[in-house]
Amino acid sequence: MMSNAQKINTSEIKALVFDVFGTVVDWRGSVAPQVAEVAEKYGVTDGDWLDFADRWRQWYGQSCSALSRGEGQWRLVDQIHRERLDELLQEFGLADEMPETEKQNLNRAWHRLNGWPDSVDGLHRLKSKYIISTLSNGNLSLLVNMAKHAKLPWDAILGADVVGAYKPNPRVYRKAAEILGLHTDEVMMVAAHQGDLHAAKTEGMRTAFVHRPLEHGKDRIAELPSDIHSFDIVATDFLDLADQLGCD
Repeated sequence: MMSNAQKINTSEIKALVFDVFGTVVDWRGSVAPQVAEVAEKYGVTDGDWLDFADRWRQWYGQSCSALSRGEGQWRLVDQIHRERLDELLQEFGLADEMPETEKQNLNRAWHRLNGWPDSVDGLHRLKSKYIISTLSNGNLSLLVNMAKHAKLPWDAILGADVVGAYKPNPRVYRKAAEILGLHTDEVMMVAAHQGDLHAAKTEGMRTAFVHRPLEHGKDRIAELPSDIHSFDIVATDFLDLADQLGCD
């Protein structure tokens, strides 16, 4: 894939920080089966569980965007997920059947997301040369549990409750570099979402776009963005990213 990797001085990069949902893990393909399993337990077998996952995720996106602008009451992603879960369970005919403990466990489906096929091996390669950390809107406990579940080898875990803001608020990128003891130009933001990368670039970070065409399913293939030349690196996956950054 086309890249500007040879045009930048990669020796100045000390750390890679990663968007997680969609970039590192397949949230849609991980959440829908968990919902289907619980629904079947309570006698509901005909739901569109991929649509359930999509609509659950949509509320997350809307809520985080508002919080990044300072709108609404501060809350963690686990709380944001639960707000929408209760509505969806009611709509899909599950709210009255499920005990509270089951609802709490289902809400933690987001703690049990699987990595993309290249994620673990790619992260290990990148870790051999760079500090690797999350830079996610997820809360710390969610990201720690996800790392355990998916065997993601992070050196550090940074989420909204750690940096005190939600992406794409500029504070997120500046605070992440500060926590890692680095300048923003020593940090590369890795994401499958160009908005995240543009926000990071504005704060001085290097940027790597990783294409995840199946994030929203086979029926909604994510095309390459038209502005790929604005990123320092464009990669097909983490293994390609490791190759471009000269990792063993």
